Amino acid sequence: MTRFLITPVWQGSPSARAMQLVDGAEAIAGDLPRAACTSVPVPLGAGEALDTGVHRYSALRQVQHDLREALAASDERALTVGGDCTVGVAAVERSARTGRIAVVWVDAHPDLHTPESSTSHAFGGMALRAVLGDGAPDLALPAGTVAAADVILVAARAIDEAEREYIDAQAITVIDAAALSDPTVLARTVQQRGVGAVHVHIDVDALDPAEMPGVKDSEPFGASLAELVTALKALREAVPLAGSSLAGFAPASPAAASEDMGTLLRLVGALA
Repeated sequence: MTRFLITPVWQGSPSARAMQLVDGAEAIAGDLPRAACTSVPVPLGAGEALDTGVHRYSALRQVQHDLREALAASDERALTVGGDCTVGVAAVERSARTGRIAVVWVDAHPDLHTPESSTSHAFGGMALRAVLGDGAPDLALPAGTVAAADVILVAARAIDEAEREYIDAQAITVIDAAALSDPTVLARTVQQRGVGAVHVHIDVDALDPAEMPGVKDSEPFGASLAELVTALKALREAVPLAGSSLAGFAPASPAAASEDMGTLLRLVGALA
């Protein structure tokens, strides 16, 4: 049984379309079993940076607190639905309570900035770095929660120089979108880590724009939906799934949301 944590947070996004992430989370929730969903409140206001280098920090800190409480309230495996990629941080923390895990971060952007390296100062672009213990207080996880060696980036292709330097320095594994044509590559890569379980985070901009137009900032040459779903199936057959998170759906309109729902539900099915 999977518990869906619906968290329509938008404050971590740098996009002018950030509020459409609220619509995206609510559209996904509308197609999920109501009894299996828990809504996590998100502040209406943008919040203040409070000298952290993170835009809207105070609102994001509140969301992180409330999401952690909601995740702790259930013993069921959780799929946390955003909103922006900030939902992945608390979701990974909850998954890591099962023991040593790998984190598969499926995203066009690696989200490996710090408040110092980010030009946008948007926390969504810092989410994975926060998972690895670097970042603003109450947003970053304790150091050692997840090791950089246990992180696998999938379909990342819009990588800033500071992020590239960190990837190289930490020897983080990157599987590009084309490599998913081998349906076993992701499962084998995770198995090689020797972990007990895996957390999968998906930002839907990892998909090719032809298959998923409803994103904030699309990047060409993304992953095929069919290949990603097949790779996730093989991964789940090889390694237990501790938890998952799904983010980045920003439909232009209610009509556009319904057009993308088939794609989104296939991803939900692959994770739940």
